Order: sequence, then structure tokens, then C-alpha cells
Amino acid sequence: MHDETEADLWEVEALYDLCFAPGRTALSSYRLRDGVPTIGPLCVVLRDADGVLAAAIRFWPAKVGGLDILLLGPIAVHPTRQGEGLGALLITETLERARNLGWARVLLVGDAPYYKRFGFAKLEGVVMPAPTNPDRVLGIELQTGAWNGVAGEVVRAMA
Repeated sequence: MHDETEADLWEVEALYDLCFAPGRTALSSYRLRDGVPTIGPLCVVLRDADGVLAAAIRFWPAKVGGLDILLLGPIAVHPTRQGEGLGALLITETLERARNLGWARVLLVGDAPYYKRFGFAKLEGVVMPAPTNPDRVLGIELQTGAWNGVAGEVVRAMA
């Protein structure tokens, strides 16, 4: 596991293209990322012993109700490596890094049955730009009470 570098960029993008629908960049979460740099220490890649990219995760800054949040995603595991726990490893390790860096809250758009094992739960009162299913807007507190009273639309952090 190592931090994503510029040298990884195109290979990571190719992995995301492989794992997600061709229209992935049209999703509302991508509008929140446009022109905004990633949180470098939280963008991580996993390679096998031969140096082949197996998985990648990225985090971006965003805001809700004027408060800073981390937007987790995308996360992808190469189809030939799925089921090996690589995604879980990336999530667990990067959430701990985020906590150690002082981040308080993380949001993602995903499947609650998968992400609940990491502590994510449906967020009430937090709205992703349309068209996002509100049942897929999930959050986790890295500091106790960090999501208490936080509500509003998720907006792009300023670049």
C-alpha cells in the first residue's frame, strides 16, 4: 500500500473506468470533485508483488452546512482481485489515517449493507446533489458527535 502519485494517475483512472459504468463522471459526486484537489495522504493504491494495480481509493474535501467533510470515493478493486478484502483494507486504513489527520466526518454514496460494517450509516438531513438516492448517502464519525446537527446540501470545497 502506498500513497497515490502522479505516476499512478492514468492507471488508477483506467481501473475506475473498468470497475464503473462509462458515465461515472456524470454522477453528482463528480461535480463536487471538479477542480478540487484530492486529499493526498488519503489517496492510496495497492499493487501486487509484480507491481500490477489491484485497488485504489480517493478522498476529496467537501462541505455540509459550512462544515468540512471528507467525501470518500471512488474506491475500486480490480475484478480479478475482488473478494480478497482489499477494499476493506483500504477503507479501514484510510479512515484511520483521516482520524489521525484530524478529520471529523466522512460521507460517501454507497450501499448501506456493505459499508455499515465500517461504521457508516444513513445520514438524515444531508443532501447530495440530484440525482442521488437519499438512502445511499452514508456517513461515519471519526470524532464522537461530529455529524450531530449537521444538515444541508453537500457542496464543493473551494479549490
